[in-house]
Amino acid sequence: MVYHLREQNLAWLNVDKYVADHLIEDDPSAALVANAAAGLPDIDVSPAHGKMLHLLARIGGARRILEVGTLGGYSTIWLARALPADGALVTLEIDPHHASVARANVDRAGIGHLVDIRVGPARDTLDAMVENEEGPFDLVFIDADKANNVAYVRAGIKLSRPGSTIVVDNVIREGEILNEASHDERVIGTRCLFEMVAAEPRLSATAVQTVGAKRWDGFLMAVVQ
Repeated sequence: MVYHLREQNLAWLNVDKYVADHLIEDDPSAALVANAAAGLPDIDVSPAHGKMLHLLARIGGARRILEVGTLGGYSTIWLARALPADGALVTLEIDPHHASVARANVDRAGIGHLVDIRVGPARDTLDAMVENEEGPFDLVFIDADKANNVAYVRAGIKLSRPGSTIVVDNVIREGEILNEASHDERVIGTRCLFEMVAAEPRLSATAVQTVGAKRWDGFLMAVVQ
């Protein structure tokens, strides 16, 4: 059975708020306010998820991070804050307006010197990065159009090294990944992602369901072997 959750669960919201109030210090929420004022969609990661990405980067000692899907730079800020002074983050965004808002946000957050925002279709940018041998990156975070998830992960592997971490967001989609008959390209792309990762010997992976401010979803995490 496939479950469809259309309304927010108040308990999930309250638990997320409890977590944030106790554990999420210095949330770069000014970026979210700026995003809303600029008309960007409200699809950023939650504060708890942003802090998780930050901690993953710190745990892995990441010095170079690749992000696919900048939006307004909220997750970018969380990730860049984990970098050392000589670290670098490359983030890819297709929409020039989103990229402009993100640039203002990361500069305001004081980490703009660490962040390289590249505008254009991510597949084209990634192809050029592979051709130019711009890797390896220690952490790759993918949160863009889901139809191209397989292409993004394949490029991410090429731009990684053994031990690099790849995280893909929004892989549960309120249980719709169980729907083999779905015509939603986001669901189709996510199901293809699972098939690709399962068959990829260079990756050891799992996926975790989450509930909270972003309803029922989850992320896939893999280590490059």
